[in-house]
Amino acid sequence: MHGIAIWFRHLYETTGINLTIAYDPFDRARFLDGFLVTLELSAITIIGSIVVGVIGAWLQGARLVWTRRIVQVYIQLFRNTPPLVQMFFFYFGLSSLLPTIKNSFGMQEPPVSGFAWACISLIFFAGAFNVEIFRSGIEAIPSSTIEAAEALGYTRLQTYLNVVLPLAMRVCLPALTNNLVNLIKTTTLAYAIAVPELLYVSNQIWSDSVNVPVMMVVLFIIYTALVGLLVAAMKAWERALHRPGLGT
Repeated sequence: MHGIAIWFRHLYETTGINLTIAYDPFDRARFLDGFLVTLELSAITIIGSIVVGVIGAWLQGARLVWTRRIVQVYIQLFRNTPPLVQMFFFYFGLSSLLPTIKNSFGMQEPPVSGFAWACISLIFFAGAFNVEIFRSGIEAIPSSTIEAAEALGYTRLQTYLNVVLPLAMRVCLPALTNNLVNLIKTTTLAYAIAVPELLYVSNQIWSDSVNVPVMMVVLFIIYTALVGLLVAAMKAWERALHRPGLGT
């Protein structure tokens, strides 16, 4: 590791390519911390948005008209407004309405952190699209399949979880993959509310070391790799669900 650091320092001295995260322990530590925050933010928002999508698609078929209307209002609100505006609404708007609490230093601070607000905002944003994605898959299921499940004594919830949702997933996986890819890229908006994710710490590094082009290339490579891993995982899931017939 020490030899690699020496080589990258020599590279900087001879070519001007200043990759400080390779030879500076401080820059490397904060860059790795930012990378872990991005991974955590991506994982939480992906899982949360899928849960919101599944529940929202279920509620769209509710018998109560007001339940369906509330879901529609949610979809239109979060699908038709910029995600950055939504994040500011949660962080600066809702957060200001909550009572503050004392931290360990005796200072007042908001009860919900910026990271938590970023997760909430991105989950609701991507979840609105996921509701429509799952709805499209559900509508592709023949009504005879649902009627057969009900004839076997399944309740509406059992039919949804055991019959409709597994079949619908095969239909909507490509669209879901596309939305989750966009979600990973949208996590960079957490930069705007000072969440120390990858873009935020990279900005600190290139401000200190004046190596913007190098750090931008690193960011491009890392986000390309993250998206590639997600797509590969979703493709593997799609192959695992592959059966002759519906959605294939």
